[in-house]
Amino acid sequence: MSPYLQEQFDLNGMHKTGDVILGGLFAINFFSDDLDVTFTSKPQLPPCYGFDVVGFRLSQTMAFAIDEINRNSNLLPNVTLGYSLYDNCVQVGIGIGAALTLVSGQEEQLTLEENCVGTPPVLGIVGDTTSSNSIAISAVLGLYRMPLVSYFATCSCLTDRQKFPSFFRTIPSDAFQVNAMIQILKHFGWTWAGLLISGDDYGVHAARSFHSDLGPAGGGCLAYTEILPQDDDPAELRRIVNVIRKSTARVVIVFAHQSRTINFMNQVVRQNVTGLQWIASEVWSSIDVFQTPHFMPYLGGTLSISIRRGEIPGLRDFLLQIRPDLHHNNTDGNSMVNQFWEHTFQCRFAPPPAGWVEAGGELCTGQEVIENVENELVDVSNLRPEYNVYKAVYALAYALDDMLQCEPGRGPFSNNTCAHLQRLEPWQLVYYLEKVNFTTTFGDRVSFDENGDALPIYDIMNWVWLPDGRTKVQRVGEVKRSAFKGEELTLDEDKIFWSFESKQV
Repeated sequence: MSPYLQEQFDLNGMHKTGDVILGGLFAINFFSDDLDVTFTSKPQLPPCYGFDVVGFRLSQTMAFAIDEINRNSNLLPNVTLGYSLYDNCVQVGIGIGAALTLVSGQEEQLTLEENCVGTPPVLGIVGDTTSSNSIAISAVLGLYRMPLVSYFATCSCLTDRQKFPSFFRTIPSDAFQVNAMIQILKHFGWTWAGLLISGDDYGVHAARSFHSDLGPAGGGCLAYTEILPQDDDPAELRRIVNVIRKSTARVVIVFAHQSRTINFMNQVVRQNVTGLQWIASEVWSSIDVFQTPHFMPYLGGTLSISIRRGEIPGLRDFLLQIRPDLHHNNTDGNSMVNQFWEHTFQCRFAPPPAGWVEAGGELCTGQEVIENVENELVDVSNLRPEYNVYKAVYALAYALDDMLQCEPGRGPFSNNTCAHLQRLEPWQLVYYLEKVNFTTTFGDRVSFDENGDALPIYDIMNWVWLPDGRTKVQRVGEVKRSAFKGEELTLDEDKIFWSFESKQV
């Protein structure tokens, strides 16, 4: 008897065929409606909205990396890589639905013959975006030893190999990020600081690390720890701002997701709280929305931890060639590009939503020119999470390449056997991922330790408010761990812009 698929999810995706398919999970939309759970009928996945160009650019970086590997005759020479990329809407439920779709395919009936008929299941997944999503997905995929390589999930809890045996990441763990912040506090002799966190895995584990490490490592203390509310709760936000205002601590560390931080900072502006030294965690450290005349009188001088910036030659040209699929309907799975098109050109593909044309809305032709619009998509001057996506795709490709170079009779598995592409078990790819060791064209070495963590490195950024009212975020140092020297912090203090005349907190 052939097994039947128990569930098909209606997902926003994008696909390319190949001999080997890699999956990808990205936050293409920021929001989804709350599910109306009655517990009497099966809930549908909620619709997603709030298109995020940066999330889309991350997904296209994966498409570009796969395209580049397919053109490279030295890496996987006889194998064509394909991909299935899905939108997770930053929701655990949607992320898990997408991950299950990747590992089981979308075919109604699965035929279990030697040459699997139907959608080839993926051999590894690049994702997920958040720690909470990655924890939930890894708990399920880990049962099958399916490799998940995240470019953005930083929770130190994911280092637990017992719980997450097939999780890897190309972004440093938060344990290292907390340590980087403590190094900065220690460097400037700031011993008294406040801590604001988001009440999820990302923030709670960071708070735990601060409470245990700050005293011994930096000789400092926390004046308070507050959890930023998930939604815009003005009363709670006012209360937290009052705590900050009354405290004698002038340094405030914010370890929270960007949506919570934006609501909170709006309250800081409303209450006109100035004279603070902010330290930003990487997840909100370079959001454009804060580099505006509205926020900079309050946030100028911020020091932030930032993902290592990399360069990816050829990515911009690839992005400029993106075109919508004019024969699209959402089932063939390139709805992501069409959504980007509608967002960019403020038009709708036929058939448009009811009342769109009557209200003067434009229809998309697909002939619109990307170069003609101010577009965040093709700005490749500051590739940070994109560089992590790029490294994650290459890590999977190098692992596959090593596996395919195995000589029969000299393999690492039982009776010295090799893995075969036609009958590959995901745990065999995990074995090779653990041994990956390569250098990117940008010159950074990529390898994973026994917990699946990459060698950690962060840039330290400073938010500058220029005299003419313009703003910029500039690099003023780095903190990294090398195999030989342990942790090293380098800071170029002459470059730092302070919001205090005395340059002292």
